[in-house]
Amino acid sequence: MGLRTELFKKFGFEPIRKPQQRAYQGARMSRLTADWITSGTSADSEIKSSFKALRNRARQLCRDNDYAKQTLRAVQNNVIGQGIRHQGQVRVLAGGRLDEVINAQIHEAWEKWGNKSRCDVSGILGFHDVERLLVRSLAESGEVFVRMIRQSFGDSKVPFALQILEADYLIDDDVPQAAKGNTVRMGIEVDSYLRPQAYHFYANHPGDTYAGNVNARTTGKRIRVPASEVIHLFLPERPGQTRGVTWFASALTRLHMLQGYEEAELVRARASSALMGFISSPEGELMGDEVYDNERVSEFTPGVFKYLAPGESVSVPDLNSPDGQLEPFTRSMLRAVAAGVGVSFESISKDFSQSNYSSSRLSLLEERDTYRVLQRYMVENFHQQVFDQWLDMAVLSGALNLPGYETNSDRYRASRWVPRSWEWVDPQKEVSAYKDAVRCGFKTLGQVIAEQGGDLDAVLVARQAELAMLDEMNIVTDTDPSEVSNAGLVQARPTGTIDTFGNTEPPSLADEGEEDVETDGEY
Repeated sequence: MGLRTELFKKFGFEPIRKPQQRAYQGARMSRLTADWITSGTSADSEIKSSFKALRNRARQLCRDNDYAKQTLRAVQNNVIGQGIRHQGQVRVLAGGRLDEVINAQIHEAWEKWGNKSRCDVSGILGFHDVERLLVRSLAESGEVFVRMIRQSFGDSKVPFALQILEADYLIDDDVPQAAKGNTVRMGIEVDSYLRPQAYHFYANHPGDTYAGNVNARTTGKRIRVPASEVIHLFLPERPGQTRGVTWFASALTRLHMLQGYEEAELVRARASSALMGFISSPEGELMGDEVYDNERVSEFTPGVFKYLAPGESVSVPDLNSPDGQLEPFTRSMLRAVAAGVGVSFESISKDFSQSNYSSSRLSLLEERDTYRVLQRYMVENFHQQVFDQWLDMAVLSGALNLPGYETNSDRYRASRWVPRSWEWVDPQKEVSAYKDAVRCGFKTLGQVIAEQGGDLDAVLVARQAELAMLDEMNIVTDTDPSEVSNAGLVQARPTGTIDTFGNTEPPSLADEGEEDVETDGEY
């Protein structure tokens, strides 16, 4: 208690206590949080001032930084892999069974259209290539646009193709007056509910110097495309958000600084291994280093001895490199980058030295949940939309003859999309766990097969055909649980069971035509 307080109390005065306000600890202002700058702006207001710089920096890192490039590769391989396959689910009107004939016709036409000469307006990308490019652009730039062109390309009988547009195509500056009642937000024309009505694009990429488009942002041709012809792929992070942001947004600074740190370590290690010593001479160095832009450029060569000019001295820093801090520091930084992007540390760094079975499995399971979310997003927002539009045009053009399509198109649009699956970390353990789960009723066969990217109907049909072929050829394998138990023993047959071999004697009892002679119960 201070002296002034004591004096006030002595003369009968009580100090007035400042009332304390209740608040969250994270909202309190202090000298420690004085530099914590925040704002209450909307998602679009924050994005408008930053998303172009973020996008360009992310692209630069993905071109030049090994970890950023590997991140994109990991996302592409895990979300798309070799492609998300289509399976028709058209069912017969009576009975509910799958209509194999109709489904086969649709599947054949869809696969044929997916050739690069038919599905891509440029004739460069097949449909699976389009899938991979979309996912890459989604991660790198934060968004990508697909324009559906109702026109035949190549020898396609279906007047329908896709045009992939980078985010740069969308006009993000001032745009022409929108339709009555609509507003334009960074190139997207929306109504009062923020529902897209149209997209305002440049006719050519504004950064394409080959197209003579140096001033495309001010003088380039602009086109307005109805929203019904455009698929805008991006992952909103806030309500009311109309444009996407690169997935590297929170990791850009860290990756850039890490790249500079690694470069400095590399230069230090190279200088440390090359420099051997300095020599002082009254005459000075006979040959000086080259000079560029008024700066002397010193070249270090392994085994070199550098000469110093008269009166010069040198102070050599400790160049002992690497000093053992590079690897743990890099690992720590990459873990933060992995958390920001949503990919595991092992996938980004390709470093599995710190992993064991349990940690690897936990990491993969969590990472695969992220990839499954992205797979579902792609199916709902790209694959099914493209398939529905393609099917409409295929029927209208006569490429497909589907009875009653005009009145019941939903029946023919029913689809199952099968994304890529993943191999087990330890197949023996995980297959055994799945088998126990099915036997205990915790899971069904369909669930287990679906988790591996398969389809129960397709597996059962193929399995039935396989067992019928084995039965016809009188072959018994231990993969048939109706014949052989898990321990390799012949299964006991219930009374009335039809013999697998029919009238053919089982191979184990046949003795090359010789008759068995029974003697005292022994053979």
